[in-house]
Amino acid sequence: MRKIELLAPAKDVECGITAIKCGADAVYIGAHKFGARQAAGNSVEDIKQVVDFAHQYYSKVYVTLNTLLYDDELSAAEKLIYQLYKAGIDGLIVQDAGICELELPPLPLIASTQMDNCNAAKVKFLEDVGFSRVILARELTIEQIREIRNATTIELECFVQGALCVGASGRCYMSYALGGRSGNRGECAQPCRKLYSLKNKNGDILVENRHLLSLKDLSLSNYLKDLIEAGVSSFKIEGRLKDASYVGNVTGYYRGKLDEIFIRSELRAASSGKVDLGFTADLTKTFCRGFTDYGISGRSGKIAAIDSPKSIGQYIGEVSEAGRDFFVVDCGVELHNADGICFFDSRKNLQGTVVNKIENGRVYHQKMEGIYAGVKIYRNLDHLFLKQLKKMEACRKIALSIVLKDTDNGVVLCGEDCDGNKAEFEIAFVKEAAIKKDAALNTISTQIQKLGNSIFQCSEFRLATDGVYFFPVSVLNELKRGLVEKMIEVRETNRAVRKGGIVKNDVSYPQVSFDYTGNVLNEKAKQFYKRHGVKTIGAAAESGLDMTGKVVMSTKYCIRKELGLCEGRLSKEAEHLFLEDGDGRCFEIRFRCGNCGMEIILK
Repeated sequence: MRKIELLAPAKDVECGITAIKCGADAVYIGAHKFGARQAAGNSVEDIKQVVDFAHQYYSKVYVTLNTLLYDDELSAAEKLIYQLYKAGIDGLIVQDAGICELELPPLPLIASTQMDNCNAAKVKFLEDVGFSRVILARELTIEQIREIRNATTIELECFVQGALCVGASGRCYMSYALGGRSGNRGECAQPCRKLYSLKNKNGDILVENRHLLSLKDLSLSNYLKDLIEAGVSSFKIEGRLKDASYVGNVTGYYRGKLDEIFIRSELRAASSGKVDLGFTADLTKTFCRGFTDYGISGRSGKIAAIDSPKSIGQYIGEVSEAGRDFFVVDCGVELHNADGICFFDSRKNLQGTVVNKIENGRVYHQKMEGIYAGVKIYRNLDHLFLKQLKKMEACRKIALSIVLKDTDNGVVLCGEDCDGNKAEFEIAFVKEAAIKKDAALNTISTQIQKLGNSIFQCSEFRLATDGVYFFPVSVLNELKRGLVEKMIEVRETNRAVRKGGIVKNDVSYPQVSFDYTGNVLNEKAKQFYKRHGVKTIGAAAESGLDMTGKVVMSTKYCIRKELGLCEGRLSKEAEHLFLEDGDGRCFEIRFRCGNCGMEIILK
C-alpha cells in the first residue's frame, strides 16, 4: 500500500512529542544553528529525545539545516550533520548547494522549498544528483505538481497548512535589503506583515496604511485527495515557531482528514498507531489569520489579510443588537466567560476585548467601544478549548494481537503488531487446572489485555493452551511486561532505515547562468553549480550586495487583483505602482499580467 506522510513542525521537544502523540508520521525540527528559524533551535541531545520517541511509532525526524552558509561555517555544518546522523535522524532539509560538496554521512537529503522547486526541470535535476525528496514551492497549482510528478519519481512534499511567505520560496530579500536580517539566514524581520501605503506614479494615495503584503494562512485540507492523486506523498504543516497547543490541534485535525481518505483507498499512514486525541480538533481555534487555498486549483479569491496580520480566529457572527455594556450576536456558536473576541472597527483596524459573562443571550465584556449593530465578531481565544489543549492527553497506541500458548515447561505469550512484527516471551510455569474456569478465563483475558502506559493496545487476545490454568496475577503481569519489552526490541530491529546521499555527477542544471537570486554564498556552492554546467554565477545578496534598484521580492500575489484594480489579461504589464512603509522607504511594483504576479524593487 502507498504510504502517505503527515509532517508536523517541532519548535522544541514538547512540540515534537505532542505532534507524534497527535498522529504525525514525521516531524521537522531545527538544530541549535543553521536552521531557517533562529528562534527555534534545539541541542543535538534534545533532538535525540524526539528521535527516540518518534521511532517507537516508526515516525521520522527531519532536521532543518536550511540556511545559506558562509565559507567559514561549512566545516561546523559538516560536524553538526555527523552529530545529527549519530543521533538517528531520518533526513536533512537543506537549501545551500555547498552542503552537497561536503563529506556527508549516508543521510537522505531533502531539498528545501528555498531551493526554488518550482518546475519539473529543477526537480528532475535534484533527483538526478541524489536528493531523496523535494519540498515543492508553495506557489504551484495541482496541475503543475502533476507535471512534476509525471517527469520524476522523487518524493514530493507539499505545504498544506500555516503561514504563507508572500515572496516566492527562497527569493525574498526584502528583510535583508531593509535591515540586513536575511530570511535565507533564518533572521527574517517579516516586513511583509508591516503597514504600507499604495501610490500611483503621480504620488496619489490609493490605499493608506494597510498590511498590503500580508497573506492569510494556507489551508489545503479540502485538497488532500487531489494532491495525493497528483503525486504528493508528504503533507507539511508550517509552524516551527508555534506552541504545542497549535501543533497538537492542527496535527490532530489533518490526522483525522487523512485517515478518512485512507478508509476508502489503497493508502496507509507512513507510521504506526491509532490516535485518540481527547479533543475535537478545529483549525479556527488556534492561530488563524483567515484561510486561503492560494490558488492551488488555478483559481483564487481574496488571499491577503490586509487589515491585520494578527490571528482573528473563529468567525462567530454579526452583532444584531448593541447596548451600553453588552451586545447580542446571531450565531450557533457558544461563547464562554474569559473568551477573547475581536472585530474590525469603522476604520478597519482590529480591536479586541474579553468576555466577562453571558446572560440571557447577551454578551457582556470589558469594553464596548467600536461594537455596534452589523459588526462581525470573531473569537481569537476560546478559553475552554485552550484549557482542554493544555491538559492534552492525546493517546497513540499500536495494535497488538496476543496469543497465550503452552510450552513443555510452561507457557509463552506471543504477539504480532500491525506492522507484522512478531515477538514472544516464555516463562517456566507449573500448570494447575483452574477450579473455577470461567473466573480464571476472565482473569487471564482481562489482565493480559491491560497493557498500561506502553505504546501498545491489545486488538485481539486468544487463549491457545490445552487447558484453563490458574495464573497468579503476578505471573500474567510478568508475561505481558516481557512481551512488551520484546516487541519494542523487535520493532526497533526491524525499523526500516533509509540511506541517501549526493551523487557526484555532471548532470546539467536547467540554467546556465543566474544572478544573486541563485543564492550562492560560498565557494562550495559555486563549485557544485559549475560542475553541473552553470557558466555565470552571481554572488548572493547576503554577500553584501547593495539591493537598491534590485528586485527584493517576486510574488504570485497581485495587489491589483486583491484590491479590485486588475484590468484583466493585458497585452502588456499594468502601470507600475509604489509602496511606501512607515519609515518613508519606497518600493516600485512591477506587475506580471496574464499569469498574475508582481515584482517589488527597492527604490
